[in-house]
Amino acid sequence: MESHDKEKVRSFTQLADSIAWDTCHKIYILMDEQQTEQTRSYGYEKMYTSAEMDPKQMADTIEEWFDDSCSLRMVDAVLSHPNGDKFTCVIEQDF
Repeated sequence: MESHDKEKVRSFTQLADSIAWDTCHKIYILMDEQQTEQTRSYGYEKMYTSAEMDPKQMADTIEEWFDDSCSLRMVDAVLSHPNGDKFTCVIEQDF
């Protein structure tokens, strides 16, 4: 992961409710409790909340997951919104 990508991840984890990884290529920074619960309902096994990790630990974990992901890896931040979930690309997929 490039240093500018690390900084972007750290800026989002400062406010994150949780992080999640599908153990393949989708890494999410979940910005609110609603997104945490929704993602948990999808069966994500790799998931940590802000009660379990501080923002630095979350960012370090995302970096590890990113390094362990397949080549289609990406990181998105997700925020609940009344008109539909808002996805923000933190690190784009590299095709």
